[in-house]
Amino acid sequence: MGVDRLTSLIRDIPDFPEPGVVFKDITPVLGDGEALAILVDALAEPHKRSGITKVAGIEARGFTLATPVADRLNAGFIPVRKPGKLPHETMREDYTLEYGTDALEVHVDAVVDGEKVLLVDDVIATGGTAAAAVRLLRAVGADVVGFAVFIELGFLGGAEKLDGVPLHALVRYD
Repeated sequence: MGVDRLTSLIRDIPDFPEPGVVFKDITPVLGDGEALAILVDALAEPHKRSGITKVAGIEARGFTLATPVADRLNAGFIPVRKPGKLPHETMREDYTLEYGTDALEVHVDAVVDGEKVLLVDDVIATGGTAAAAVRLLRAVGADVVGFAVFIELGFLGGAEKLDGVPLHALVRYD
């Protein structure tokens, strides 16, 4: 089973979370043990020799993928969360996304200065959330060496907002 099989499991949900948006639902992939293992391996593989010490996952679906990717890379995991969810001192980054505004937080001591961090999420669309996560991780001292996603919605131009962070997407919709 390869990327074609994974792609066949992605379900389109029209008009979610608002009219005109076609949501790419990956829960059928997550619900298939073999598919999930292939997805995690494919996200981790290009980064195995990059010296990554931490993998950051963006709440919430990014947690689902980042944690097993961290395991594959023998790295730690950093949760990048919505405001008010982390118990220790945090740093915050506000941002705009395709259908509103939001913010992300991370613990101020999530990394040691210069640690190599791979950022992981399920999808990159307009890039607002990803760009905010990159800024936030850099603000706490991370060297963000890559951004790995299952799906890139290329027609929305999100990769252009990553401020030089290389994007690795398994599936791209133009």
